[in-house]
Amino acid sequence: MLSEGFISAIRAQPKSANSAIAKDVGIYVHELHPTHVVKSSFKKSSAPVNALVASSTHIFTAQVDKAVVHVYSRDRGNQEALISFPERIHSLALVGDSVLVLGTAEGRIILWEVCTGRTISTPAAHLQAVSCIAATNSHIITGSEDSNVHVWSVPHLLSLGSNETHEPLRSLSNHRAGITSVAIGHSAGSTNICVSASKDNTIIVWNYLSGDLLRTYLLPSTPLCLALDPCDRATYVGFEDGSVQLIEFLQSNSRINPLFDTNLQTTPEQIKMPPWTTPSEAGATFCIGLSYDGTCLYSGHASGKISQWDTGRRAFSSELADLNAPVTNLLMLSPFPARRLTRATTVVKPKLGEAQYTLSVQLTGSLQSDPISQVIQNSGFPPSLLEDAIARFLAPAATSSSEDESLRKENEELWKVVQEQRDLQKKTWEKYSKLKSDGS
Repeated sequence: MLSEGFISAIRAQPKSANSAIAKDVGIYVHELHPTHVVKSSFKKSSAPVNALVASSTHIFTAQVDKAVVHVYSRDRGNQEALISFPERIHSLALVGDSVLVLGTAEGRIILWEVCTGRTISTPAAHLQAVSCIAATNSHIITGSEDSNVHVWSVPHLLSLGSNETHEPLRSLSNHRAGITSVAIGHSAGSTNICVSASKDNTIIVWNYLSGDLLRTYLLPSTPLCLALDPCDRATYVGFEDGSVQLIEFLQSNSRINPLFDTNLQTTPEQIKMPPWTTPSEAGATFCIGLSYDGTCLYSGHASGKISQWDTGRRAFSSELADLNAPVTNLLMLSPFPARRLTRATTVVKPKLGEAQYTLSVQLTGSLQSDPISQVIQNSGFPPSLLEDAIARFLAPAATSSSEDESLRKENEELWKVVQEQRDLQKKTWEKYSKLKSDGS
């Protein structure tokens, strides 16, 4: 049975004694269907905002004001490792299933290949701490307290042969205060978007591949977290006052996507719709997550409460849990996890300065697949399929001498039939012409 869930992380110690909350627990794995239940938990973690990610086998959390990352095994249900780094870690993101991206207090990012131990560190491109990170398989978006958003190329950062200094592809710098959250769209095309939220009470929608600013939205309160609609039609925003807000990008009367209407891109839009609020005081909204189908929104608050919202009614639905400490991270788990050919049973600790690495993974299936499966699993036609088609198109027709002889005989027989038909047509026409002349 398919079941959707999420992982939540809290910060610091519980606010008050609560016998219903297990001591020292810092991470909770929730299952939503058929009813909400805490499926498992992990101890000894105090995570800041934007500092929780999960692969298919592990959970990674940074720790408040520390230069360490805690690694938990999802299979064994325990803490597997405590990894130290040269700088305090403020934010985390995951590229694919095996590259952990860490944002540091000094404004640099570190990439750690958890299956090999290889690490790549960039210069301090940001002037202050990296407060939030979002990533796809090809790009990394970093936001900082210095109000800038940087776009990085994953292939360039992970290149084995490049000795160049790692620099961002471009910088997005229209905010006037620290960045609190970034989110990347779900498109694989050249018009994919990212959204950034800032303490200047604005969110900005960007085409991060070109660096173009698409829309600016002015908000009534300070936004702390973002979640994009599954179809990139809207974004959900969590505010410092505990409310949440839906901001729609598309309008029912629009002929084109308003985000790409050049007449609107230079004009900020004031959000006038009232925000959604909880019945009781819940504290600042530190994190939000959207269900797979976009019908339910979940938010974690400073009071320790996790709220559920009905996006169709645009209203508070229920309180799922009270974790008795600020809920700083909420990571949604898809009911359709990606099928992978390998899995990391254990992580390989970072190896600084080494040039040789060993890949440590477990194979989960055959490395070969049929062409139809390759086409279905790829976002476009696989390169191998295109190369084979081009090669077949350019190759000369391969025929044997016996086939040539058979074709020649068949061609002669066809021409013989054609000639017989022509003779018959000629005789018929001559007979018709004679009968016509006799009658006149």
